Amino acid sequence: PNRFYAPWCGYCKKLEPVWHDVGAELKSSGSPVRVGKMDATAYSGMASEFGVRGYPTIKLLKGDLAYNYKGPRTKDDIVEFANRVAGPAVRALPSKQMFEHMMKRHDVLFVYVGGESPLKEKYNDVASELIVYTYFFSASEEVFPESVTLPELPAVVVFKDGGYFTYDEYEDSSLSSWVNKERFQGYLQIDGFTLYELGETGGVYIQFVIHNISFSYVLQHFYVLKTLIQRVAKEYREHFNRDFQFGHMDGNDYINSLIMGEVSVPSVIILNTSNEQYFLPSEPIETMEQLVQFINGVLNGSAQAYGGDGVIQRIKRVAFDARSTIMSVFRSSPLLGCFLFGLPLGVISLMCYGICTAESDDGSDDIDALKREGLTDEEEEEEEDRQCAAELEGPEEGENEEDDAGEKDPEEKKTD
Repeated sequence: PNRFYAPWCGYCKKLEPVWHDVGAELKSSGSPVRVGKMDATAYSGMASEFGVRGYPTIKLLKGDLAYNYKGPRTKDDIVEFANRVAGPAVRALPSKQMFEHMMKRHDVLFVYVGGESPLKEKYNDVASELIVYTYFFSASEEVFPESVTLPELPAVVVFKDGGYFTYDEYEDSSLSSWVNKERFQGYLQIDGFTLYELGETGGVYIQFVIHNISFSYVLQHFYVLKTLIQRVAKEYREHFNRDFQFGHMDGNDYINSLIMGEVSVPSVIILNTSNEQYFLPSEPIETMEQLVQFINGVLNGSAQAYGGDGVIQRIKRVAFDARSTIMSVFRSSPLLGCFLFGLPLGVISLMCYGICTAESDDGSDDIDALKREGLTDEEEEEEEDRQCAAELEGPEEGENEEDDAGEKDPEEKKTD
């Protein structure tokens, strides 16, 4: 894999020791994968060619293809990604022992069963596209336990949650969409990164959040809700699997920022990542029937929807993000916050004061022009006559003044 970085990027500096460990791990294990890094600011043309838009960006180059890594920035996750993508897109399972070994290693296992077919071609294409997320295998029907029965061959099967499910090209969506959704377990612990990945698959997701489980009643309520949601995820898979993903999130900070509000803990919330709507139950959920009724209300449109991606919500989002940023700055460093926000406000205030108090040299002319605009034609002629008379009287008065001045100073004339 290759890492594109910028020297000034803090996240890039944080990844540097992890990246060094990744290179050492791959080298010691005998992997053919080589690790490198490139300053995207010094080689901007190369970075642009690979579609680098943020730092750090991790890509594995395999032939003419470049695979983006979007997982957690840990050594084990990056090494596992490199080994998975560097190998064949579809791996063979030649025996029952190998199948059982892979079942123990993977929570979710995709297997193609059968000979050459159009479905196999689709499967190979999907594997080449989605190998960045999960492994893909092929096997004969003999490697499966006797409990596994397939209605027909060829088939694509996913093993997870203690069972197996077969892709139906007539009832399910495209194979790529089906694999992209089924690569998650039926119930999982959700964090911000997982929620982002779930959002890329589309659909509606149900989860509940917990916080401060040191209190016994909160802990008890948490386990009650967890058990209810796990049962619904398993028993109502046929009804809700196409539309919902189940899980829980530790803490409500992320959800609060997402909905621009605050939810109590523990509580149930349904998020629609396609339009940013969310749903809250009208009453506390204590039984599985209440939970199923709540989910059905979201499906049939009877449940109250909040949020959304309308213009008003977007304005609220901008205001909420701005307020959150300001508050975080003041909480971390009050003096820095006063300097960052106080100085620009002071400069703007001085500029406004200067503009408001500034005097225009042509203000009197503008006032006279405005006065004349308000006069009628007759009044304007009278005004011009008065001005002409004033101009004629002006010089005579001036001459008289000069004569008077001459008469008052006869001695000056004698001196001259």
